[in-house]
Amino acid sequence: MYWDVKTVTPLSDYRLYVEIADGRRGIFNVKPYLDHGVFRELRNQDYFRQVGIVLGTVTWPHEQDIAPETFVAELVPVEASPNETLQPNTSEATRH
Repeated sequence: MYWDVKTVTPLSDYRLYVEIADGRRGIFNVKPYLDHGVFRELRNQDYFRQVGIVLGTVTWPHEQDIAPETFVAELVPVEASPNETLQPNTSEATRH
């Protein structure tokens, strides 16, 4: 799908670097979701870093997910994946 997430990388301060299939890329802030239902578990930094992609949707192991259209609506655009932004966490989670 045009809005499928193709790359997600966990960053510091509950942020995600995201690349969408339509070419958009940017930073998504997960903080506003951390006090709601199943997303509370994401407060655990180790668990937060287990983010991945299943069928174009950002997910975590215990079935929390954020739909691609949410990223399209709330993504703060960046021109490129700046090295200084990606430095805080060294692993990149990318699955197709």
